[in-house]
Amino acid sequence: MIGISDIEAAARLIAGHVVRTPTVRSPGLSALLGVPVTAKLELLQRTGSFKARGAAAKLLSLSEADRAAGVVAVSGGNHAISVAVMAESLGVKATVVMAKSAPARAVEIATAAGATVRLTDTMGDAFALMAQLQAEGLTMVHPFDDTVVVAGQGTVGLELAEDAGATADTSGTDGTGGTGNAAGTGAVGGTGGTGGGITDVLVSIGGGALISGVAAALHARMPGVRVWGVETEGAQAMSEALAAGGPLPVRLSSIVSTLSAPTVSQLTYDHVSALVSEVIVVSDAEAVQGTLDLANHAKVWAEPAAGCLLPAARRVLERVGDDARLGLVLCGGNATTTDVISWADRFGLR
Repeated sequence: MIGISDIEAAARLIAGHVVRTPTVRSPGLSALLGVPVTAKLELLQRTGSFKARGAAAKLLSLSEADRAAGVVAVSGGNHAISVAVMAESLGVKATVVMAKSAPARAVEIATAAGATVRLTDTMGDAFALMAQLQAEGLTMVHPFDDTVVVAGQGTVGLELAEDAGATADTSGTDGTGGTGNAAGTGAVGGTGGTGGGITDVLVSIGGGALISGVAAALHARMPGVRVWGVETEGAQAMSEALAAGGPLPVRLSSIVSTLSAPTVSQLTYDHVSALVSEVIVVSDAEAVQGTLDLANHAKVWAEPAAGCLLPAARRVLERVGDDARLGLVLCGGNATTTDVISWADRFGLR
């Protein structure tokens, strides 16, 4: 289990290599969900997703010998982009392995950054090829089974905890914060004991590195805040692991390739089982609708891996009540307009 000192060390290590993304109140999402909403805009991160943090932390932590050997990574898209781009900036030769279902944009960006791209039929095959290349001498940059990577992703939670109070409406006088304006657009609550008035934070789960790091940071810095995980149907590695009592291989069928890990790791399972209130599973159609809603109401362009937070947020509110004040970690925005329009047509969405 990583601790807050590990995350703080990662923050110092990657400073200057990644963007400190904005934490903002969202009047549009507050009106849509009926409660105050704060968004951590990690889709504005370098490479378009939070993955740049863990990739930078791992690459910067490597010895000269490991860097000289070159690195290998496996990815549903965003980790490949981040490893390729960060490796290029640090002068490290990178190989990235992706399934053929990965977004074409991810392949293009990784290739343009100078990485060698290897495509496999399935994500399971991709992980197997990564292991083979590691055995041949490349240094592995695992997307979620690495404490350095998890600590790097945890810097998202560290920033959220530090910035949430600064975004708060301090009109609340009882430690629970204000109630928003008359138009119902909702301001985040005051600076009570849960840090900026946030009571519940939602985080997407693929392999689980992001939620593991964020949960560790928030439990240290914002005691009392509940953390909720979100997966899509057909990419349910964490929820199935929780039901089984440990990681196990799962069958993947979700269109959301960036959440499609064939299994979680013992590392991320341990963090989620200890620190996360519940993992909520939503459909692909709901995730795509969430992407459309984020564009229309929050004015941000997100991928379905972030869009899935909106339907899950409604279920969280059903569980905890309308006094909740939500934080949403919008993890990435690497979906093309063509992709989203195609998915919306497929599911009959508007």
